[in-house]
Amino acid sequence: AKKWINIRKSYGNFYKVPRNQTKLTIMLEKLGMNYDGRPHSGLDDSKNIARIAIRMLQDGCELRVNERMHAGQLMTVSSSTPLEGAPAPQMPRYRN
Repeated sequence: AKKWINIRKSYGNFYKVPRNQTKLTIMLEKLGMNYDGRPHSGLDDSKNIARIAIRMLQDGCELRVNERMHAGQLMTVSSSTPLEGAPAPQMPRYRN
């Protein structure tokens, strides 16, 4: 893969949250989701990342390639048009 979407960057930019709020478990928690599967399992991590991406799309995010490799170097891909963000996700209120 030479180009991809870094979901942490997309999440942080879309919901306007700092980088320290973009760890997988924190993103899931803020979106009201539980981690499904075994921690640090590549397959389970991928499924959870996909769940986050689906939620972001439902919230109006337009996911775009934001990183690429060029001559062995990691490069950030900037968008020429700014996207509107959404309010930061809030912890869901639990029903009694």
